[in-house]
Amino acid sequence: MLRVSYSETADGQRWILSGRLAGPWVDELRSCWQYARERAPLARAVVDLKEVTFIDDSGERLLAEMEIAGAELIASGVENKHLVASLRNGAESSLRRRLEDLCERRGEGATTKEMEK
Repeated sequence: MLRVSYSETADGQRWILSGRLAGPWVDELRSCWQYARERAPLARAVVDLKEVTFIDDSGERLLAEMEIAGAELIASGVENKHLVASLRNGAESSLRRRLEDLCERRGEGATTKEMEK
């Protein structure tokens, strides 16, 4: 079971998740996420995972999608903090690879080190 609390304020969207981010609950959250983001694509999004007790592989993929879309993930506990850190590192690496691919396609040949300068 997953409980999702959602609020929209002047600061943006806030999602508080409680329980298990697994199975059919992942698809339900994805649907809610997509709907809310379509309504306000530029709004700041904060996803609070402090009360999440379990995350399966599909839940991890959804959180990675949220991270790439710009959501701020907040976690507690060793496992969830580690997961969020690895998602953050993966999102940065993915973005870096996409920028390198784009530069190569344009024939600019910029490297990652050059982009960081």
